[in-house]
Amino acid sequence: MDILFVDRLLQIGDLFQRDMARAFAGTDLTPTRVHLLWVLQHSGPSTQQTLATLCEVTPRNITGLVDALERSGHVRRTPHPTDRRAVLVELTDDAKATMARMQEEHAELNASLLEAVAPEDRPALERGLTAVATHLERLVHAATNDTAPATPTTPPTPTAPDTPATP
Repeated sequence: MDILFVDRLLQIGDLFQRDMARAFAGTDLTPTRVHLLWVLQHSGPSTQQTLATLCEVTPRNITGLVDALERSGHVRRTPHPTDRRAVLVELTDDAKATMARMQEEHAELNASLLEAVAPEDRPALERGLTAVATHLERLVHAATNDTAPATPTTPPTPTAPDTPATP
């Protein structure tokens, strides 16, 4: 039986999941918590409402994620400078160092994966993967919202680092 294209994509997704589980084993980090840290790394201090929107989760889920990351020393809540009713969530110094390491490892993994593809094939691979991701996102949005975004809206989920990412 021939392996279908979708089967290969599922295999890649599963391998990323397993690698992330391995990388974060023995830490307080999970893929969902790392995604929130990644969003904070790129967006800067944000309200929980903004984080819920960016992470596409409910405010209740964000509260639980922020609580857990605050307990583990990855984030802190600080008063909003212009809205006394609001609170900002920001990375701690240790989390900033962790995220910098993750970004380096992310870039290294990206380079390593690209090395597996012949240089002349890389532009076509990038166009193909972008087309598949855009089409799949439209299918998902159509199934859930009856509308599709013009472009992908979900920030990239980080790939697992080679070493556990604990501060």
